[in-house]
Amino acid sequence: MIQNMLESTPSYVQTGGFFLVSAAMLMVVLGFVTYAILAERKVLGFMQLRHGPNRVGGRFGLLQTVADVLKLLLKEDTIPRDADRPLFIIAPVIAFAPAFIVIAVLPLTERISFANIGVGLLYYIAISGITTIGILAGGWASNNKYALLGSMRSAAQMISYEIPLVMSVIGIVLLTGSLNLNDIIAEQQAVAFLFKQPLAFLIFLIASVAELNRTPFDLPEAESELVAGYHVEYSGFRWAFFMLAEYVYLFAMASLTTILFLGGWQAIPYLTFIPGAIWFGLKFISIVFVMIWIRATFPRLRADQLMSFGWKVLLPLALLNIFLTTIVIELFRSF
Repeated sequence: MIQNMLESTPSYVQTGGFFLVSAAMLMVVLGFVTYAILAERKVLGFMQLRHGPNRVGGRFGLLQTVADVLKLLLKEDTIPRDADRPLFIIAPVIAFAPAFIVIAVLPLTERISFANIGVGLLYYIAISGITTIGILAGGWASNNKYALLGSMRSAAQMISYEIPLVMSVIGIVLLTGSLNLNDIIAEQQAVAFLFKQPLAFLIFLIASVAELNRTPFDLPEAESELVAGYHVEYSGFRWAFFMLAEYVYLFAMASLTTILFLGGWQAIPYLTFIPGAIWFGLKFISIVFVMIWIRATFPRLRADQLMSFGWKVLLPLALLNIFLTTIVIELFRSF
């Protein structure tokens, strides 16, 4: 493990090592974001009988997203005259930083894990909630009623769906007796939690799409009602930070789903000769594809439907899952 390798070295080497590892991981995540956007455009194009990007970067449009990033970096950075300037500037950073920080506790393979802490799942949930503050700050600092409405919608949505998201994984914690993500993966060596906790998986998947503000839960960015939501006054690279946070969370949430429900790097029986990194990658890509598929399939919900579904459907189902899991555990202990 990377953590163990760095612990046996002098402090100044540790600091440099952590910096290099973090920079390398950032490059990996940025590479994922670049081609996740391209993949999303291609998949959506295929499902909607369109071509998708196919000009910039050769036949497959491989450099289309790179060109888009350059365009954003070269755009004028405007700040509204009556905006709260310091808060307006720092809000995109507050929204993005937690998305990258949570990756520290995600064990990608048996050998590649950055911080194997006992409460890794709790750490992820706690840190990811900070992004809501960045979104609220961006909407408030813009001094724009549409931005403020968009940020309030986003805060209400993310808080509402974070509750069933957290409660859906309680069944896994009860079965493993640990909040450590490595322990959760080890517990799935025989059977993945997808089969032991199918209801929890369904709740977690729906709530994670809502947490990512993706279709059909993209009301904070409902352009027909709010122009562009909480980031309507942002331009250039500051706007790109908000979008970057969304796609980095796609990486983090797909990785967490793979770890919690699909066994992480654990191989399917009789195929253990395939490296764990490949298994993790295949499962991870499957989750990302499903999220893109959902975007191409479902229409946007109304605001009242979105809130009602979270509180009246997902939350009771999450409580039911905890109740059923507890009963099953007690029955197994009895017999």
